[in-house]
Amino acid sequence: MYIPKADFAVIGGSGTLSSDFPAHFYGDDVALIDDGLVFDTPYGKSPAMRHFKVGAAHVLTCRMHGWRSGVTRADASRQIFHIFREAGVRRILAEGGVGTINPLLDPRDIVIPDDYLDQSCRKDVMLDGRYLLVMRDALCPEMRKALLENARKHARDGFDARIFDRGTYAVTDGRHFESPAEIRMLQGHSDIVGQSLAPEVYLAREIGACYATLNYVVNYGEGIRPWSHETMSDIFYNDADIIGRILLDTVRTLAGADKACACESLRKETLLKDVYSESSDKG
Repeated sequence: MYIPKADFAVIGGSGTLSSDFPAHFYGDDVALIDDGLVFDTPYGKSPAMRHFKVGAAHVLTCRMHGWRSGVTRADASRQIFHIFREAGVRRILAEGGVGTINPLLDPRDIVIPDDYLDQSCRKDVMLDGRYLLVMRDALCPEMRKALLENARKHARDGFDARIFDRGTYAVTDGRHFESPAEIRMLQGHSDIVGQSLAPEVYLAREIGACYATLNYVVNYGEGIRPWSHETMSDIFYNDADIIGRILLDTVRTLAGADKACACESLRKETLLKDVYSESSDKG
């Protein structure tokens, strides 16, 4: 199947899941082009993707980070980023619910992280390994600024949430939540914890794309304060609309702006290119 060209990608998480993003927003400048797109990749069949436009900007999106039963999260990530690379995507927005590590955070707070701490076992997930990835400013400053501006705009319009313009995202493996001891270990080193930023942040840099993520707190980390599954469910179903609106407004903001960030320059040719070339020839 032909992979359509796209300027942007939105990696949907639990926030946009219940809204069938962006179906709720079709009309005005948001138009569906194609739906249910499944592509063959070197890592298996991709998750279903949706191709739509926001104004003149073409966007590809998938649900729940591409995770599906019977597919490893590593392969799901490889599949979607292979598609993004072939589509020519240069800006990637992600979203998802997170838990607290910083005890000052509460459910429904929004955090736009500026750094990460990878505690997952998925550090070697890559497409071909041809690049040395410098992980300075791994979360694009320009895209973070646009997310912040649009989140604050909706807060002024009545969205009741505290918005934080920086924070460190600790990445763990799941789907289990962290133990109280793990949360204590991470305190002082990170502010929020989740399971999706890595390997996405590495793969985005590998394909030369900017990456930023909008995260909202859905539960307290274990040992900080009690929390309920009912509160988490309420956030997922009742706040999906506003998360979708922030993402679409961010695409609108970025679509008319030239890239002035350094993200692409932080992808370097590997010094081991002869090794990778020999390995590729043998494969």
